[in-house]
Amino acid sequence: MVSELQTRPAMDKILLLNDVVFIVTSQADNFETGASAPANFEFDNSFARELEGCYVPWGAEKVSEPRLLIFNCELAAELGLDACALETPLGAEIFSGNRIPNGAKPLAQAYAGHQFGSFSPKLGDGRALLLGEIVDTCGKRHDIQLKGSGRTPFSRGGDGKAGLGPVLREYLIGEAMHALGVPTTRALAAVTTGDQVFRETALPGAVLTRIAASHLRVGTFQFFAARGETEIVRQLADYAIARHYPKARDADNPYLAFFVAVARAQALLVAEWMSIGFIHGVMNTDNTTISGETIDYGPCAFMDVYDPDTVFSSIDLQGRYAYANQPSILTWNLARLAETLIALIDPNKDRAVELLTDSANEVSSLFVDAWLARMRVKIGLNSPEDNDVKLINRLLDAMHQGKADFTLTFRRLSDVLRGNGKSVRALFEDPAVFDAWESDWRIRLGREKVSARDCAGSMDQVNPIYIPRNHKVEEVLAAAVDNGNISEFQDMLSVVTRPFNEVSGREGYAEPGDKTAVPYQTFCGT
Repeated sequence: MVSELQTRPAMDKILLLNDVVFIVTSQADNFETGASAPANFEFDNSFARELEGCYVPWGAEKVSEPRLLIFNCELAAELGLDACALETPLGAEIFSGNRIPNGAKPLAQAYAGHQFGSFSPKLGDGRALLLGEIVDTCGKRHDIQLKGSGRTPFSRGGDGKAGLGPVLREYLIGEAMHALGVPTTRALAAVTTGDQVFRETALPGAVLTRIAASHLRVGTFQFFAARGETEIVRQLADYAIARHYPKARDADNPYLAFFVAVARAQALLVAEWMSIGFIHGVMNTDNTTISGETIDYGPCAFMDVYDPDTVFSSIDLQGRYAYANQPSILTWNLARLAETLIALIDPNKDRAVELLTDSANEVSSLFVDAWLARMRVKIGLNSPEDNDVKLINRLLDAMHQGKADFTLTFRRLSDVLRGNGKSVRALFEDPAVFDAWESDWRIRLGREKVSARDCAGSMDQVNPIYIPRNHKVEEVLAAAVDNGNISEFQDMLSVVTRPFNEVSGREGYAEPGDKTAVPYQTFCGT
């Protein structure tokens, strides 16, 4: 439980959370004195209600001039929110944190995490606040979180704010991932604050409103397990089971079933990433969600030329989170979750470890099966054969050797079935490496008993023509941040949220950027 032990004249507060002391200077009084705002959010705040001791009640810092830059009307409708009431100056006040909607209980969640393999016992929401939860029109529960809303007890010396560029990046890529069918957090709104944030230089400030199935992470469990708080770990597990995996309650060993369910969700997620050439960049355990959603889009990017060793994050100097390493990091992260559950699985520690180890060893098989299923349909295969994995890996090897673009290679395979092999062959520095593969591919397709036309059409429904190309992302972010021009961002957003529909005049969004001597890098944006 959180208790305020002392208030100093300079507004320094000493807070105690599960025997961990935080000393911060903040605008936490906003939580108590900020005016409430009428809105039809109809919050039902189960996390705040059921998991006291796993968070700090907190308030957003006031901003000087909030302006609603982008509002996701489609998502608002899915959530059952009144877009007309929120796409207004009142919405800007709410989504900046200046005004708190009725029923909201703003809080900063506690979590730990392994960051690049090293354990950090005290992380938490350093620049984010969970406003509360709502249940959408389909009965699904969602968190509504402000990101970039100021310092919290977990800020660790940071200002807790966000620049406009990182906010727009998360908005754009999250919506693109959703359109690609990848489980992901999403953006409801982006608000400019009228204030500046200071990094290497002064930047326009912004706040993102993020929607998630929940913000429970592997690191949430690690925070309390590292302190020996087994009963809180049990409460977290019970809560996560009820919220995300209710079938686990009826299993002979509910907590083992819970672990298996999380492992399956994460295996399916990483298989999706791999099938579209996506590289997360910071697969830390605090970025590994219990729900199986992608979260945090700072150092992420999509590959252009296929290279399994591709790394984009400026801080990943050893390539820990390179494209090809994502499946093994998945297994590593899940092993860290398993460690937190040992005491819940069986009174006999050795038996608990044995059960969890057996389940963890199945993660690789879960991933391979999920990845293979996605890659099969990308090359037009619907029925499985034993040698399909070799055929798929031979194509990837040919792409690597031929320095072919990942997204366009798969997209243009359908052109081959329509009688135009030139478009895909042109992507390879040496088309002969593709030709050798194509011959075997056609023989394999011949056993599918599907017409070339139908097969090509099906492939176009799973192989995007548009992804957030790195050079285009940088162009539209620069236009918004440096010139105040949001129209280019909105144009790109409209393209990447319809990734499978090729449109005349949009060719620039489909092509990779010019090759440069300096590798493309991404940053955390904190």
